[in-house]
Amino acid sequence: MTTTMSSPTIILIAGHWLGAWAWDEVLEHLKTDHSRAIAMTLPGLDGDDPERAAKTLDDQAAAILGVIAQHGNQPAFFVAHSGANAPVSLVIDRHPELVHRVVWVDSGPVATGSVFAPDLPEGLKELPLPSFDILAQQASLEGLSAEVLERFRARAVPEPGPVLRQPVELTNDARRKVQTTLVCCSIPGAQVLELARAGHAMFAEVANLEDLDVIDLPTGHWPMWSRPRDLAKAIHSAVSRTN
Repeated sequence: MTTTMSSPTIILIAGHWLGAWAWDEVLEHLKTDHSRAIAMTLPGLDGDDPERAAKTLDDQAAAILGVIAQHGNQPAFFVAHSGANAPVSLVIDRHPELVHRVVWVDSGPVATGSVFAPDLPEGLKELPLPSFDILAQQASLEGLSAEVLERFRARAVPEPGPVLRQPVELTNDARRKVQTTLVCCSIPGAQVLELARAGHAMFAEVANLEDLDVIDLPTGHWPMWSRPRDLAKAIHSAVSRTN
């Protein structure tokens, strides 16, 4: 079936080490709202792909566009979590006309020239999920049970080195006009906006957005597991207010 403008597709894309499976609980709740939602696994994060460690941000952006093409090349809603912000920022820059709204989940748009891990050694082909002690120093694990952490560890796929080392090159100012929602979890929305106005490198691009709203969803960095029902409600709210 071809997606129509009256029922655009919601494409959910998880961050580093994660595939489409990360959204299973959120999808269950979204379907109760009769939303046309799908989750995708980015190239490089399919554990069965023998060439996955060589995938790049360009490969990931192309795959996202491929999903849109499968649904009639009609504008879609994007829900991007954490490190999915780099490939999604590329897609918005290259084809803003294909984006109804982007919902950043404890994430946000990146600035041109951004590199996630500029110091990652060239010889390192991939970055496995670190220990949870180390991960907790970088992102909040609040709300994640031992069972969830065990599943995270069991299903996580190492992040391809090229994805982490590739600079994000953006040239189209129209990306800043796309309707945007920040779902702020581990950092309150007011603080995110303050950091953006102060020019903090991680949030500076937020200050350039022309159509922005903020939803606070206090929890850790993985709300699809800690508060899946509430995250689905936040996504539905953002989609419903889109012009």
